[in-house]
Amino acid sequence: MQQGDRMPSISDVARHAGVALGTVSNVLNHPAKVAPATLEKVQKAIAELGFVRNSNAQQLAAGRSRSVGLVVIDISNSLFVDIARGAQRHAAELGMNVLVANSDNRIDQQRADLDFFDEARVSGILLAPMEDASEDVARIRRHGRPTVMLNYDTGRGDCCQVLVDNEEVGYLAARHLIDIGRTSLAFVGGRDYLQPVALRRRGVRRAVAEAGGRVTLEEVPTENLDPPGGLRAAEGLVAKVRGGRLDGVIAVTDLLAMAIIQVFGAQGVDVPGDVAVMGCDHNSAAWGGMIPLTSVQMQGLDMGREGLRLLLAEIAAGPVGHEHVTTVLRPELVVRESTVGRAAALTQL
Repeated sequence: MQQGDRMPSISDVARHAGVALGTVSNVLNHPAKVAPATLEKVQKAIAELGFVRNSNAQQLAAGRSRSVGLVVIDISNSLFVDIARGAQRHAAELGMNVLVANSDNRIDQQRADLDFFDEARVSGILLAPMEDASEDVARIRRHGRPTVMLNYDTGRGDCCQVLVDNEEVGYLAARHLIDIGRTSLAFVGGRDYLQPVALRRRGVRRAVAEAGGRVTLEEVPTENLDPPGGLRAAEGLVAKVRGGRLDGVIAVTDLLAMAIIQVFGAQGVDVPGDVAVMGCDHNSAAWGGMIPLTSVQMQGLDMGREGLRLLLAEIAAGPVGHEHVTTVLRPELVVRESTVGRAAALTQL
C-alpha cells in the first residue's frame, strides 16, 4: 500500500491502472464485461496497492446490509455457541453474515455491543440476554433496527421471541430424580432476577408439589452461576448426604453441578450412589469431569435458526406489516452417569 496511512480507494486503483472509474467497478462487480487485458491490468493495480473493497459502504449505498448482529451474554456457555451456529448456518444458506458479540456477563458491555451493531447499520439484531434489556431494545428499534429476543421472555409482545420453556427445564430435572427414586432434593441456584433461574426453580417446585409430600426440597442460593458458587454450596451439602437427609441435587447450571460433583468426590461422597447430581443447561464446558453429567438439552441450534428466520421476516415485511410472534422450543432430558450410574447410562446411548 503506497497511500501512507490512508487505505487506497477505488479512485486510486483507477488512477494506478490508467482506466476509468467505471472500469474498476466492472472488474469488482461484473468481471465478465471487461476485456482480459484490462482485467489483468486492474487486478495487478489492486494487488500492488493492497486495495480492499468496502462491502459495508457498498451495502449502505444500496440501502441494505447483508449482515445481522448477535449479542449473547456469555459465549463460554455452549447454549450461546449453539445459538450462534444455528443462526450462522441459516445465514450462510441465504448469503448473509452473522456478526457475534460476547457481553461477558456484563450489562454495560451488552449495551455497548448493541450500540456498536446499531452504528454499523446491520439489518437487524438477535439478542440473548439474562436480564431485562427493554430500554436498550426500544432505543435501537426506534433507529429502525429490528430485534429478536432469544431465551428471554419480555412479556410485552413488542418484538419476536424464541424461547426454551425454562420452567419445563426445571420440571424435567426434578421429575427425573423423583422417577429414579430420589426423595430428598436440593435445588442449587442463583438469584431470581435472572429469568432462567426463576423459571427453572418454578418447574422444580411444581414437580415436587406433584409428588404429594413424598419428596422434600431444600433451596440453596448461590451468588453466581459459575463453579466457585457450586464449590461453596457443596461444602454445606456433604454432611446432609452423609446423614441421609439428601439424595438428589439439581443445579440450575451445569457448571454449578460440575463443581458440586468435584467437592463430593473429594469428600468421599459417591455420585450417584449416595446422591444423584444433575445440571439444567447442557453446557459442554462442564462435560470434562470424571462423571458424565445428566442435564437438559436447550435446543440452541434451533433457537438460532428460528431467531434469524423471524428477524429476516420482520426485515422483509417492515415495521408496519409485521406481526410479532413467540416460538417456544421444548427442552429434552439427557440422561448420563451422574444420576443413573455407568451401566444404566450406557443403555441410554
